[in-house]
Amino acid sequence: MSTPAAEQPWTIRRVLDWTRGHFDKQQVDDPRLTSEILLSHVLSLPRVKLYMDLDRPLSKDELATYRGLIQRRIGGEPTQYLVGFREFYGRRFTVDARVLIPRSETELLVEAALRDVKKDAPSRVLDVCTGSGCIAVTIAAERPQASVWATDLMPGALEVAKQNAVAHQVDGRVTFFQGDLFGPVPAGATFDVIVSNPPYVKTGDLATLQKEVRQEPREALDGGPDGVTLIARVIEGALPRLKRGGLLALEIGEDEGTAVRDLLTRAGYHDVKIEKDLARHERLALGRAAPSSGQSP
Repeated sequence: MSTPAAEQPWTIRRVLDWTRGHFDKQQVDDPRLTSEILLSHVLSLPRVKLYMDLDRPLSKDELATYRGLIQRRIGGEPTQYLVGFREFYGRRFTVDARVLIPRSETELLVEAALRDVKKDAPSRVLDVCTGSGCIAVTIAAERPQASVWATDLMPGALEVAKQNAVAHQVDGRVTFFQGDLFGPVPAGATFDVIVSNPPYVKTGDLATLQKEVRQEPREALDGGPDGVTLIARVIEGALPRLKRGGLLALEIGEDEGTAVRDLLTRAGYHDVKIEKDLARHERLALGRAAPSSGQSP
């Protein structure tokens, strides 16, 4: 973006047109949307308002800030980290390099959990590997009578999750624990629903991911050599913590359905199901504790 001539100011229209073309040449995903998100962030305007004032010129400071974001985006930094948020299930969640960026596929995981969480009665939900807290916070916001617990190994991730709980006014009903999977969960605690989006990328596939994805925390991506190392641990640890008939809902990799189904079945889960996302990829694994397990109701 060269310095404009006086007779050709860098208006919103001109900036967006130039950036879309530049991002397209640099093979940045969604060049138009990315241009709009970054510019609306710089100008502190909703995206729709950009098109209500297309002839507004940008100041020198605004142009300098926008140029910086363009270069960082081309360098591989995810758009969501640059602007500091990601929309998820109709809410804005703070994200930064300490947490995995929420994906639309994970909204399906939330929906699967919500089908089991009562709307009009108290229930207890556990979110394992909470990351940004998008799952735990969304469930708490959608089910006001639910008590939600959430764990994560990384202290930095929990800091972000707690910010999101406060922002969405559910911090009084979401309790966060720092530690490995079920390790920090108090002994004897049982849950109606346990939900998790654990790392499920095969270690050998990490280097093949898009450069933007490789900017996200490795510990939130690396699922071990077979991709299901952490999933297997969640499956094993969840069963004794589920109430009778309680649901375990997991997000999985698109080629992991058969392996995860076998893990759930061998562990003793009932009503095991593998569900697909909108792209017809296997994405969710569901299983229930036996109704006659003998655990406390």
